[in-house]
Amino acid sequence: APSERPHRCGDCGKTFSRVSNLSQHRRIHTGERPHRCGDCGKGFLQRSDLQRHRRIHTGERPYHCDACGKSFSVSSHLDRHRRIHSGGPAAAVPVTAATASQQVVSPPPHRCDGCGKSFSQRSALAKHRKSHSGERPHRCGDCGKAFSRGSNLTQHRRIHTGERPYSCGDCGKGFLQRSDLERHQRIHTGERPYRCNACGKSFSVSSHLERHRKVHVEKPYKCGECGKGFGQRSALVKHRRIHTGEKPYQCSQCGKSFIQKSDLTIHGRMHSGEKPYRCGDCGKCFSVSSNLLTHRRSHLGYKPYQCSQCGKSFIQRSELTIHQRVHTGEKPYNCGECGKSFSRSSHLNRHRRTH
Repeated sequence: APSERPHRCGDCGKTFSRVSNLSQHRRIHTGERPHRCGDCGKGFLQRSDLQRHRRIHTGERPYHCDACGKSFSVSSHLDRHRRIHSGGPAAAVPVTAATASQQVVSPPPHRCDGCGKSFSQRSALAKHRKSHSGERPHRCGDCGKAFSRGSNLTQHRRIHTGERPYSCGDCGKGFLQRSDLERHQRIHTGERPYRCNACGKSFSVSSHLERHRKVHVEKPYKCGECGKGFGQRSALVKHRRIHTGEKPYQCSQCGKSFIQKSDLTIHGRMHSGEKPYRCGDCGKCFSVSSNLLTHRRSHLGYKPYQCSQCGKSFIQRSELTIHQRVHTGEKPYNCGECGKSFSRSSHLNRHRRTH
């Protein structure tokens, strides 16, 4: 007899055998994402989805191929990879010494004679062979450029037609490829899934993380003024402006100048009122992505900066710095009129009005 499903969704009519399953399903309609990532703030329907997502930040890859040792963060990716070796589906589990000794790998079914690479499907091998033969049967009628795959030609033709089939729901900007849209959307969400294991700095694009990692390994470009080293020549050029006072990027609205173009871009939003970084929880918008990340901690209850004296925690480092003056007695803001000192600049500004 079929299982009883007494719990019905009032929105779509789907039924469930357990009330917990219905509760989880209803989040599809309500948009609720109760399981939030402490690193980037992204929300998920299920705890398992959050656990899988967190591997982006930690770099954990628990699913290992016993045939070649390659690791994967998601079990389905291992399933797909194993077909290269066996030609068929395989159960994906984290491999241990015990399970590895029990598994036998079948010879791959479709092997390239040119390089020895194997494929689970004959059609995939046929596509691959074109890389050796140089065959490019799919030609663009506009510019004559040729491609080995029809899908590549379809994507290329959008350059000529102007078609942008992937549109951003936040700002309406269109993109040629889905991957370009996904990367762009991180501007609005503030998501930075690529984290440096050495210093904890996060990036929205993987190539930016790769470039950043060089600063921990080698710094061949040295400043002649102060001796500071840099991983990239462009970073040294920017740094030198601190010593020379050069500010090549000038605001056309007010004339203020900046060392870096990114600083001018952020400043320009003061004039335009543009706030491209939107909080998915409350809809509040920000002109700078770092301000959005800080704001999100208020929703998550995340307070990473803790006072070593009393244990009180804060959302921002600046709040901790101000708080610590309670313990140290430091009052760095002095009134030029009467000499009175204050622990906060806002208190000094308020005091100055009395003069």
